[in-house]
Amino acid sequence: MTALAFQQVDVFTAIPFKGNPVAVVLEGDALSSEQMQSIAAWTNLSETTFVCTPTDQRADYYLRIFTPKRELPFAGHPTIGSAHAVLRRGFKPPTAGRLVQECGKGLVDIKIDGERLLLALPEPEFREPTKSDLAAVADGLGVSAADVQRGRDNRCRTRLVHCPARER
Repeated sequence: MTALAFQQVDVFTAIPFKGNPVAVVLEGDALSSEQMQSIAAWTNLSETTFVCTPTDQRADYYLRIFTPKRELPFAGHPTIGSAHAVLRRGFKPPTAGRLVQECGKGLVDIKIDGERLLLALPEPEFREPTKSDLAAVADGLGVSAADVQRGRDNRCRTRLVHCPARER
């Protein structure tokens, strides 16, 4: 591989160099996972994406997302930035006003509203923390592992880690 075209997209702004940048490689199918990881390390952005042919017929494209260190199943700003790059390149979605991205988390619906792109976030997956996770959180907060409690905020369906304040 001697040359590879990509776009650097400023997400969450219309002002150049003021957004959250993502590198988008629109021809990802010819690259191996190792090459994708190497390119992501080279761009040194928080994420670099690779637009590929979907494996699910309901999707318009498959997006692979890499940090400089590893691949992610999903991330919000790379999803928006990549959708923008796909549309800017001239892709016409089969359903007007809607893109469907396939990624490691499954299918993600993206609504096209003029210049704005709105995504439906995938359902989060929660797991119980391991003892070592719990110890690391407690150590980082300067409390004992017994002080860290699991909680849930039913208003927003978010699971929380709760550490009551105490005097030292």
